[in-house]
Amino acid sequence: MDWLLDIRQSALGCCSCNTVKAWLPILSWLPQYNLKWLRMDFLAGLTVGLTVVPQALAYAEVAGLPVQYGLYSAFMGGFIYTFLGTSKDVTLGPTAIMSLLCFSVVGGQPNRAVLLTLLCGIIQAAMALLRLGFLLDFISFPVIKGFTCAAAVTISFGQVKGFGGGLALIPFMGLLESIAIAKAFASQNDYRIDANQELLAIGVTNIMGSFVSAYPVTGSFGRTAVNSQTGVCTPAGGIVTSVIVLLSLEFLMPAFYYIPKASLAAVIICAVAPMVDYRVVPKMWRIRKLDLLPFFVTFLMSFWEVQYGIIAGVAVSGVLLLHTLARPQIKMSDHGVLVMELSSGLTFPATEYLSHIIHTEALQASPPRSVVLDCCHVSVIDYTVISELRDLLRQFKLRRVQLVFSGLQLPVLKVLEAADLQGFRYTDSVDAALQMESQSLLHDDQRCPNTVWRGDI
Repeated sequence: MDWLLDIRQSALGCCSCNTVKAWLPILSWLPQYNLKWLRMDFLAGLTVGLTVVPQALAYAEVAGLPVQYGLYSAFMGGFIYTFLGTSKDVTLGPTAIMSLLCFSVVGGQPNRAVLLTLLCGIIQAAMALLRLGFLLDFISFPVIKGFTCAAAVTISFGQVKGFGGGLALIPFMGLLESIAIAKAFASQNDYRIDANQELLAIGVTNIMGSFVSAYPVTGSFGRTAVNSQTGVCTPAGGIVTSVIVLLSLEFLMPAFYYIPKASLAAVIICAVAPMVDYRVVPKMWRIRKLDLLPFFVTFLMSFWEVQYGIIAGVAVSGVLLLHTLARPQIKMSDHGVLVMELSSGLTFPATEYLSHIIHTEALQASPPRSVVLDCCHVSVIDYTVISELRDLLRQFKLRRVQLVFSGLQLPVLKVLEAADLQGFRYTDSVDAALQMESQSLLHDDQRCPNTVWRGDI
């Protein structure tokens, strides 16, 4: 009957107060809601509402849709995000980048835009339910900046035709843009967000938006900045914004017909101009020049096809990341015994490099030298490394010198012990290892305190 008890406890855990609050963040702040918050939210919502109406009309033009579809896309986010969002500042609605990406798919056909919104929402909500928000971490800051700068230039010069779509890219970029904005303002205003909950909020907004003829939406940096600077206190400000959009749809639509195209173009250019962040280039140059490589690859490739720009940027960032894994920093010092301090985890890409260093500096030296491997910074190790260590221990034994591990973290120690390596020695610290080696020079094959020894082959 224990399994019934486990099921009951799991069911109770899913229905607990904290779990419900995690899925419906409105329950965390609504009980404390007061008149002061109401005034500030109303002012912020009103300000953002007056901003979003002209922007939504302009962004519909970028997406190749009739202008009213911009307003159809601008009101659902305010209602949904009030219940599901974890940032007080973020506003969901049409943006320049999403409009640009949408254009190549919908081709000016509203029915395709609505279908795209539904599919994006389903993908985004599924990612949230599967807790896949961590995938966005693989798109680095230089890639994001390279893409947004290229998008801003392309939109400003009206070269939207130079961008291609793809269904998988649009929901992913929508999530990336919104979460990046939410994290930035959460850090600025000293609170934290839940990335997976943000995914859910965007996904549900797009699903519901498809029923009111919206095209895909995401977080807007410009309107979020306005919202924050106006002093919004909770996501409830979005309700005021959404009401203003609905009122505009009901009473002002005939007047929108007479808005000159040039006016909408000016709104677009003013909205996307701040996205060209030229100051980021000298910053990267000062901090880490290598980060300019994925930035420029993404920037230049995005003028060809946006998906190629993102893919190329992620690929270059991945190569740089893999190079760091394959070439970990190894600090060496000579104490009579060679001490090698590893700076990071030991995984299969680093195996050959570590083996080469040990062979060059110790095993092929004349005479061969013992090595203390300082693993205090190593938190992970895999089977490929274990296999190489087995061979290294054999090589050290043949040359009558020692390979001693020190400062092993418990998870790594358990893996090494489970591997049953012959000749495996470890100590608690480098000093203990050096002391052991100095004693072994005087007393051959004598075991010393604080040392675990596995028998010779």
